[in-house]
Amino acid sequence: MNTTDIIGTIGVGLILIGYFLNIFSLIKKDGVLFYVLNILGGIIACFSSYLIRFWPFVILEGTWAIISVIGLLKSIKKPQVS
Repeated sequence: MNTTDIIGTIGVGLILIGYFLNIFSLIKKDGVLFYVLNILGGIIACFSSYLIRFWPFVILEGTWAIISVIGLLKSIKKPQVS
């Protein structure tokens, strides 16, 4: 396993951890932790894909991160219900 494999595994791992925690209701699907795991995972996996010049996954993971940032911003702006 080379450096780019390790970087990519960390990125994908963060995304999968967020997914796992969400599916088993351990975190909220619109919570900050869910979005942060997806943003960091997407950025790291995108970077790894860029290093190996695998453009389809650069686009996929970059888009994943951008959409997660938008979701995080929407979640933060949403009025809190007491």
